[in-house]
Amino acid sequence: DTVIRRYLLRTLAPHFRRDGRVLELGCYKGDMTAQILEYFPSLTAIEASSELAGIVRTRFGDKVEVVVSTFEEAQPTDTFDHVFLVHTLEHLDRPLEVLARIRDWLAPGGKLYVAVPNANALSRQIAVRMGLIEHNAAVTPAEARHGHRWTYSLDVLLGHLRRAGWHVEDHGGVIVKPLANYQFDQALAAGIISDDYVRACHELAKTYPDLSASLYAVCSRAP
Repeated sequence: DTVIRRYLLRTLAPHFRRDGRVLELGCYKGDMTAQILEYFPSLTAIEASSELAGIVRTRFGDKVEVVVSTFEEAQPTDTFDHVFLVHTLEHLDRPLEVLARIRDWLAPGGKLYVAVPNANALSRQIAVRMGLIEHNAAVTPAEARHGHRWTYSLDVLLGHLRRAGWHVEDHGGVIVKPLANYQFDQALAAGIISDDYVRACHELAKTYPDLSASLYAVCSRAP
């Protein structure tokens, strides 16, 4: 996940305004937060769990303001130039409602960055053919235990964004990989694959985004 997020942010970086206000939706324990802070000096996060919010406050101090709220009930007092919804949309019971609400939290000219695991990822399609997953878009028992409600393909993601009133400026994929995440991590740790191999897998995602591990979209408010 750390590797995927790193390549995701490198891909999104050309869209960033480094002086803009940043909102992260769903910070969990702050791993993505730490990587966003490599590009911006501070950010605001909305997190439903008070326990996780405490962990993030302790971890980052004044760099991160954490608001404890669900996305459905949050009422930010500011607007933001950059809103990150990374590997969070698939956890929501009512994603269209949340996507529509976020439009009001964006400053003029601001961007929404959405990323989700890909139902059609190469590793996932291999698992289907092995009989480990019922079909590409299935929510597996392990995913359900982690709170997943959806498994997005690119067409469903873009459809949800447009129905919620977003203009999609850019979209694509991050890293084509034939292995599950834990296998990929083990191969990296053992030196079986190298950083150059990972970079090549990401380059491949530019040609075959529908096979990538994660999907992303860069959005602005539709007129």
